[in-house]
Amino acid sequence: MKRPTMVSWAELKVGVVILIAIAIMIITMFKLGEAANLFTHRYDLIAYVKDGKGLTKGGSVTVDGQVVGDIKSIEFLPVSNDTTRSLKITLEVDRRLQAQIRGDSRAAIQTLGLLGDKVLNISSGSAKYNALQPGDVVPLASALDYDEVIAQAGTAVTEFVGLTRDLRAITGDIVRGDGTMGQLVTNRSLYDQLTATLKQTNDLMARLQNPSGTVGKLIDDPALYENLVTAVASLDSLTVRLNSDRSSMGKLLRDDSLYSHIVGLTVGADSLVHNLAGGKGFAGKMLRDDQLYDQLLKAVTDLNVILDNIRQDPKRYTRGMVKVF
Repeated sequence: MKRPTMVSWAELKVGVVILIAIAIMIITMFKLGEAANLFTHRYDLIAYVKDGKGLTKGGSVTVDGQVVGDIKSIEFLPVSNDTTRSLKITLEVDRRLQAQIRGDSRAAIQTLGLLGDKVLNISSGSAKYNALQPGDVVPLASALDYDEVIAQAGTAVTEFVGLTRDLRAITGDIVRGDGTMGQLVTNRSLYDQLTATLKQTNDLMARLQNPSGTVGKLIDDPALYENLVTAVASLDSLTVRLNSDRSSMGKLLRDDSLYSHIVGLTVGADSLVHNLAGGKGFAGKMLRDDQLYDQLLKAVTDLNVILDNIRQDPKRYTRGMVKVF
């Protein structure tokens, strides 16, 4: 007897379940591939770095922080004098983002989080530069190195520990009463002296603020201010009068005739001194001619003798001077 060709419902349910499972598997694989950018068209870019700093093959490539590809390969370059290019990194980037990566874009090795995985991030370029083509080089920009930051933080912690040790030593000296600060904290007599000094200072300030005192009047009395304003106005008026061409002081300051007279007088005095020093004229000869000096001295001496004789015997010199006719 022939088997019926009709498919039972039980068999149909198994087939439908298998088809649904296959469809779900295909959709899942497609979604996972889409999430991992497995089905996108990509193009290659090149980046040269000095130090990979934890980058690995298959690592993520981001544009402005968004994953757009991965690292295809990392190759060591031959040793050369250019120490800035030790590794060649080939990047696979989603072609849909090609318009974002331009001539002024820069690549930088960054960390996802403080201690996360290393990624190569590319910054978006500007419209005035052309988009990079497959095989072009993305220049590398300087990025913050967390290893250096941690090293600097370790140094800072060491210095902070040393500072804490010094502060502990200082506070210990203060507690023991060593030094000036220690005496201020522990010495009761010094505290009392400071208290007395502050009290005297307060009393002095109170006396200075007394409106009846001299300092108080200087602070509160407007008469001093008005007198100062008047004095300044008078001084300004005096300055204006002194600067006037009509005043004596103004003429002394501005008129050069007095200067000319003084210069002429100086020239005359200089000529006179020159003539005296050269022995010219009577005064010059008096200063330099010894013979004339001796003659004058002899004449004065003889004259003194004659005057002395006249006082002793005046008739001797007046006899015959008076005649009677």
